[in-house]
Amino acid sequence: MRFHADLHIHSKYSRACSKDSDLEHLTWWARRKGISLAGTGDFTHPAWFEHIRENLLPAEPGLFRLRPELDRDIARRLPPLLGAADVRFMLSVEISTIYKRAGRTRKVHHLVHMPDFDSAAEFDRRLDRIGNIRSDGRPILALDSRDLLEITLECSPDAYLVPAHVWTPWFSVFGSKSGFDAIEDCYLDLADRVFALETGLSSDPAMNWRISALDRYRMVSHSDAHSPPMLGRETTLFDTDLDYYAVRRALETGDGYAGTVEFFPEEGKYHVDGHRKCGVRMDPAETRQHGGTCPVCGRPVTVGVLSRVEDLADRPAGHRPEGVPGFLSFVPLPEIMGEILGVGPKSKKVAGEIDRFTAALGPELHILERIPAGDLERHSPLLAEAVARLRRGEVIREAGYDGRYGVIRLFEPGELKRARTVAVPTLFGDEEL
Repeated sequence: MRFHADLHIHSKYSRACSKDSDLEHLTWWARRKGISLAGTGDFTHPAWFEHIRENLLPAEPGLFRLRPELDRDIARRLPPLLGAADVRFMLSVEISTIYKRAGRTRKVHHLVHMPDFDSAAEFDRRLDRIGNIRSDGRPILALDSRDLLEITLECSPDAYLVPAHVWTPWFSVFGSKSGFDAIEDCYLDLADRVFALETGLSSDPAMNWRISALDRYRMVSHSDAHSPPMLGRETTLFDTDLDYYAVRRALETGDGYAGTVEFFPEEGKYHVDGHRKCGVRMDPAETRQHGGTCPVCGRPVTVGVLSRVEDLADRPAGHRPEGVPGFLSFVPLPEIMGEILGVGPKSKKVAGEIDRFTAALGPELHILERIPAGDLERHSPLLAEAVARLRRGEVIREAGYDGRYGVIRLFEPGELKRARTVAVPTLFGDEEL
C-alpha cells in the first residue's frame, strides 16, 4: 500500500495552534489533503493526551482511528471522493531540549513516536519529573538530547526518535546557532539508535545528499503544522503495510520507504542568510564576503540552511547516492489557487474553489501528484498549466531568510493579468476571474 504520512503536527494545546485543532478537525483535513497516517501531536500535554485516549481506538498494530460515530459524521460532511478515505493516527510529540554541552548552549527539537498508550503514559511520567510538560504542547526541557533518546527507548523498545527540522538555525541538531556538526556528537553512545532525520521546510533531500555521513539515514518530511489546514505541505511516502511497526521498519531499513513530498526549500523561513530587520538577504558567498555581518547595521546575520549545508558538505551539488528514493517538490494547492485568483491563500474565494476541485477530482495531494493534465484542463486551464509547471520544477523562487517565508510563484505577473481579462472555464462553467 502506498500512502502519505504527516507525523509532525501540533494540537490546539501548542502555543500557535488554531482553536479548531481537535482530532475531528485533523481527520477532516487529513482526508481533504490525502493523508492516510497523521501524528497525534503533543501527547505529553495532559489535556490533549486525555482527548486522544477518549477519542481514538486501536486500529492496525500500533495505530489508532477516530471513534466510529465521530468518523461517520466527518464522512457525511465530505464529498464521496474524500469521505471514504481511512485516516490513522500515530502517537507523536515534539520535544524541545535546551542544555549545555562542550561549553555551548544547545537547543535541539526532536520528534518522538510511541506504539501504545502505556508507553506514552510512562514517557509522560518520566518527563513530568524533569520539567513542565503542562503549559505547552511542545515542552521545553533542560535535558540532554542523548538522555531524551535514552528515556524514549526505555519506555518502549519499539519507540523511536527523529531529530526534527535538522537544519533550522535556532532549534536543531545541525543548526548554525546552537547545533552540532554530526549526529554522533549530539546523541553520543546512542547515535546508532537514530535512523531517520527530518529535512525541515528549508531543506530537501538533495541538499542532504551532499553530506556523505547522512547516507545511512532515511530523510523524512512532515508539515510541522500548527493548524489543520497546514497539514500535508510536506509528507513522507511509504509503500508498505499501514501499521506502526511497518513504518518504523521502513525507516530503519529502507524497505518500504518511498521518498518524500517537499516544500521547495527556498520557500522555507531559513533557506538563505540574512537580517530581517534590515531587509537584507544574502547567499552563502555574500555572507562570507561580509564576514557574517549585516552590511546595513553590522550585526551578525542569521546563517541559514543553505550556508550550513555548504559548511558540512563533502560532495558537490547534484550528487545523489545510489539507490535512494527520489522526492517531489510541490507548492500547496491553496497557494497555487491564491496566485491564480490574485488573493491570499487563506481567503474564502480560494477555499471555495478548492472545495469544488477536491469534490470533483479528489484530495489536494492527488491533484498535485497524479491527476492527468487533460483532466485538470477540463476544469481549469490555468490550474492545469500551473500543475504542469510545478511537476516540471519550472517555478519562480524568492528565498526565505531570518524567519521570513520565501515565495514560490508559477506565473509571471503579466501572464495572470492577461488571463484575468478573459473568461476562464471553472468547475461549473465559464466565469470571469
